[in-house]
Amino acid sequence: MIDLRSAILASAPLVFGLACGPAAAADAAADRVVNIALEDQFKNRHETLRYGGDVVVLVFAERKGAEAALELGRRLHVRFHPTATAAPATEWSRQPVVGPVGWPTGIAPPDVHVIPIACLPEVPKALEAVARSRFRNESPFVPVWLDFEDVMRQRFGIVPDEPNVVLLDTAGRPRDVVSGHLDEVRFAEVVAAVDQLRLQALQARSAAIPAAATAVR
Repeated sequence: MIDLRSAILASAPLVFGLACGPAAAADAAADRVVNIALEDQFKNRHETLRYGGDVVVLVFAERKGAEAALELGRRLHVRFHPTATAAPATEWSRQPVVGPVGWPTGIAPPDVHVIPIACLPEVPKALEAVARSRFRNESPFVPVWLDFEDVMRQRFGIVPDEPNVVLLDTAGRPRDVVSGHLDEVRFAEVVAAVDQLRLQALQARSAAIPAAATAVR
């Protein structure tokens, strides 16, 4: 995998060391599988471990960074599911994934699940229903996970007023945390990191495939 952490640290201040809290650093050091479990605006419960075998991209922000985080999530989803650009809203999140460059034919690539999370720890319990209603109006088809319990900040840390991204590999382990505005260069680095995680999954499953078949060209 490319050293995304070092590459971004060299070019921007808001990255792994500043964006992560102690819990995230401890989890990464221990190579520990995490399971983020939250409800969406429809009160459906979701867990990241349900996406085992695929790469999970958690895009989260506090209230002032929510619009930028949602836009980043849309860009990432379309990058890995390009047919979403022409799909109706009801099918936008169900479009097929494209494989990374160098992925062998005949083997289904891991999907990339881009999950938007709204961090709302300041919302009182009595007003949670109001917040859910607002998100149902703003996003009637795409689930938005709602973090009323401050899970994401406690687990990974958070940079206020900015989008924050966590990459979970196909085993559910956190591999990178990136925060702040992603220009084209940083966006491409995140995309490359996701594809490297997918290629690593291929190598783990099928040692019989030559290394040249999985090399990124």
